Amino acid sequence: MSFKIDQGLFKYDFIDYHAILCVPINANIKEIRKRYLKIAWHLHPDSSSAFSSTEKQLASDFLSKLVNPAYEKLSQEKKYTEYVIVLSQMGKRLLQESAALELTTDVAKQLVNAPNVEQAYKVAIAKIAETQYDSLEQVVQIIGLVSELNLVYLMRNPGKPIATSPLQAVSPKVSKATAPQPEPPKEDSAVILQYIRRSQDLIAKNQITQAEVELRDALKLEPNNSHCHSLIGMVYLRQNRTTMAKVHIDRALQLDPKNETALEGKRKIEQMSGQKPGSAKAAATSSAAAKQPDKSGGGGLFGGLFGGKKK
Repeated sequence: MSFKIDQGLFKYDFIDYHAILCVPINANIKEIRKRYLKIAWHLHPDSSSAFSSTEKQLASDFLSKLVNPAYEKLSQEKKYTEYVIVLSQMGKRLLQESAALELTTDVAKQLVNAPNVEQAYKVAIAKIAETQYDSLEQVVQIIGLVSELNLVYLMRNPGKPIATSPLQAVSPKVSKATAPQPEPPKEDSAVILQYIRRSQDLIAKNQITQAEVELRDALKLEPNNSHCHSLIGMVYLRQNRTTMAKVHIDRALQLDPKNETALEGKRKIEQMSGQKPGSAKAAATSSAAAKQPDKSGGGGLFGGLFGGKKK
């Protein structure tokens, strides 16, 4: 039996082994092994007493054709290294294609706007993992959902390194005194400056679509250019595309926390959401919203992982 999954990273002809095991992309070897053993015990014919004879065959297929290969890929250093190289390149590609990105699940769309993407991502993955293989009829759908979350996470962290060995994914405790400091933003190259100047001229003439094209071309040359990210974020704000604006403005601030254009864009987004920029009330509202259950009635099976909006 073959399993067709066409969501998330699978859409890019890529097998998302992290989604199959439902572990975060930056999970360490202990987390991967613990998760694998739990799934293997649940699906193994000798221990899956809750399944019917038909379900036991399906469970065995999931184990042999999805779960075991995923663990083999993520637990063997050479295979894992090759896999992560492709995964890292995927993040850069996703950022370049972010304007045309289509997400099919509400939980992935919510992750795009999550204030703390790292925490929201890990909470969502952990919650889904609790029941991932309970209903065998929904396993393929759930793997697709997790892969969409992985896609959004990579898109929002395109420059963040992924450990090239599962052993390196264990996060050491680093004191404040020895914690690595972010590199200062690099000067714009002459070529990128030309793109920026052309885009600024187009923005001044209210030719917003052409300005977006210039900036997207610039980001293809320099995906980690804070200036370009901040400008295209402001362009998206002019187009009322708040979600994409937030993605690029957040990325600009990751690269350069002092980027004035990005800081201005962040203030505008906060004002549009009805919050005072940087206020305690805004932080409390975000925290409270993350804890509220989904009351909208939408989202289907996966609604409410990040909390719903009040009516």
